[in-house]
Amino acid sequence: MMTELSEQECLEMLATTTVGRIGFLVDDRVQIIPVNFLLDGRDVVVRTASDGPLSTLPSSPVLVAFEVDHHEALAATGWSVLLNGRVSTMSEQQLESIPGSSTRLPWAEGDRSLVLRLTPESISGRRVHRAR
Repeated sequence: MMTELSEQECLEMLATTTVGRIGFLVDDRVQIIPVNFLLDGRDVVVRTASDGPLSTLPSSPVLVAFEVDHHEALAATGWSVLLNGRVSTMSEQQLESIPGSSTRLPWAEGDRSLVLRLTPESISGRRVHRAR
């Protein structure tokens, strides 16, 4: 059985985890990059390398996708949340104003000095579970 999630339910699901995937176009090909993230209201915040593949997103006119999912195989349940929006840069000061941001460090090693904010234009999600 599949049910659509409300926007509020989607945000509640996003708040339960810290890893998602950003999808975007590069040379007419879809790229999907896993990232750890921080939720700030409806926005998704990530730290990345200033010269990495995500660094070009703030200047892109194309919407990007951000997706998070979770499943429990034994219970035959799961959910998926998808955001579509635009990416902008943030300053360190703006990042530090977000509660919990000082305890959320990037998992990837190396320079992660570029802070990106994805502001969603749409949020959707689904929950699925096997009928009993």
